[in-house]
Amino acid sequence: MAGSILFSVAPYHVISYGTLLGTSFFHSFVNGPVMYKTIDRSAFSAAQTGLFPIYFGLQTVLPVVLALTFPGNTPAGVSSGVSGLLEVSSRWDSLVPITTMFLTGLVNLLVLMPATINTMKERRGQVKRDGKEWYAEGPHSEEMRALNKRFGMLHGISSLLNLATFVSVVTYGFTLGARI
Repeated sequence: MAGSILFSVAPYHVISYGTLLGTSFFHSFVNGPVMYKTIDRSAFSAAQTGLFPIYFGLQTVLPVVLALTFPGNTPAGVSSGVSGLLEVSSRWDSLVPITTMFLTGLVNLLVLMPATINTMKERRGQVKRDGKEWYAEGPHSEEMRALNKRFGMLHGISSLLNLATFVSVVTYGFTLGARI
C-alpha cells in the first residue's frame, strides 16, 4: 500500500498545491509587509529583487505541476492529468483557477517583473542626476515623477495579479477539499 502511493499523482498534487498556497500567503501577507516595515528601502528592494524571480517562478511552474498531476475522480468519471482538467465537468472548479494561477504568475514573471526592474534601474539613474532619492519629500524632477508613476502602476498591476493568484489558489483549495 505505502509503495503504491509513491506512484500516484495525488500526493504530488497536494504537495504542489500546499507549496503554492503557503508561498503565496507567506510572501504576500507576512514576509513582504514585515520586511517593508522593518528594513531600509535599499535592503528591501534588494531582497525583493532576489525573491521575486523565485516567487513568480513558483507561481508559474506549480500550476503546471497541478495540471499534470490533476487527480481524477473515479465516481464522477473524470480522468487524471491534463485530460481530466480539460473535461467540461472540471472547467469552472479546476481548469479556470489553475489556468488563472499559471497566467498571472507568467505575466508577473515575464512581463511585469522585468519592466519593474528596468524602471527601478532608471529611477536609480535619475536619483544620481537629481541628487535626491526617489522617495524623499519635496518636489521631484518631471522625469522622476514619471518614473515613480510608472513604478506605481507596474507594482499595482503586479499586486492585483498576485491577489488573483491567491484567490484562485484558495478557490481551487475548496474544490480539492471537497474531493477528500
